[in-house]
Amino acid sequence: MDYNWYIMSGARHQLMAAVWLILEKDGKILLMRRYNTGYRDGEYTLPAGHVEPDETFLTTCVREAKEEICVDIDRQDLKLVHVMQRSEGDRNYMDYYFVAKKWQGEPAIGEPEKCDDLKWVNREGVKGQAIYFVGKALQYVAEGELFSHEGVER
Repeated sequence: MDYNWYIMSGARHQLMAAVWLILEKDGKILLMRRYNTGYRDGEYTLPAGHVEPDETFLTTCVREAKEEICVDIDRQDLKLVHVMQRSEGDRNYMDYYFVAKKWQGEPAIGEPEKCDDLKWVNREGVKGQAIYFVGKALQYVAEGELFSHEGVER
């Protein structure tokens, strides 16, 4: 079977991969408010991004931390704490949540055209302030659950 044709034809279900960074300091988590993106603008979320071709999840997480919040994180300081299979509209995702408690630099808005606020929030208060599925993922992290699904029916 010609697998290139099979994949290119769209015959195979495809998942998008994204990473989410839980930057934690003194029991608080850094949230950023989406702005001017056309997707959930005005809502708080974690620094995050899509995994690019030929990137590992850790590489994506390090890159997004630098681009979005201007901090440098060593790959060894990232710990995978949750995976969420998520469906939203016609898109299906595998979301990988990493926690970092060490980094270099002071968090700042790195993409002002996409983000208009950063704030540290107590872990307990995140659920009511973040995008709903991010809040759920953080709740699962607090409960020690490694895997969950959101919006997936089967």
